Amino acid sequence: MNSKNTAKKVLAALKKKYPDAGCSLRHHSPLQLLVATILSAQCTDVQVNKITPALFVRYKTVQDFADASLDELESMVKTTGFYRNKAKNIRHCCEQIIADFGGKIPETLAELTTLPGVGRKTANVVLGNAFGKNEGFVVDTHVFRLSHRIGLAEGNTPEKTEQELMKVFPQDDWAYLSHTFILLGREICKARKPMCEVCPLEKFCGKFCGG
Repeated sequence: MNSKNTAKKVLAALKKKYPDAGCSLRHHSPLQLLVATILSAQCTDVQVNKITPALFVRYKTVQDFADASLDELESMVKTTGFYRNKAKNIRHCCEQIIADFGGKIPETLAELTTLPGVGRKTANVVLGNAFGKNEGFVVDTHVFRLSHRIGLAEGNTPEKTEQELMKVFPQDDWAYLSHTFILLGREICKARKPMCEVCPLEKFCGKFCGG
């Protein structure tokens, strides 16, 4: 079975398993999603969601974050880990949004990745979920692991894996698929003990099930 045929079957199975999959980071604006995604690095979405309600009440606009006291911002995001760097990146990011983009969150991958603390993964999350634009495929640890287990990718970096996934899946489904891969990775296709017997991809998974 070639990669495109496998991808077609994977997409159909995941749409059946997770028809309503979406972003698990709670947000009500592109700014909130950008901040939440920066905070989610090396941290669970569950933990980020615990601290963002108070954070977004305190800081409502790009200008609010740009003007924030680093000490206060650090204290509010401390439980997400690496809080000093995250607080600094959030403030500097918002300063640059004001300076370079008139205070509006940029809507292209090239522009978003000029911001402090924003790489391709963060930019793709924001574009796909805040603006409905699929310029890339979000590759986190779950997506990387699953795509290799299934046999859809061989690249040894997230960037190479992203390019492989973009070639075999329809562009309109890139954001949706990243959510479903993440859900499957958390619930079933776990790193140490994958639950192959209940996996919707069991019939064509190349590594564990002999598909």
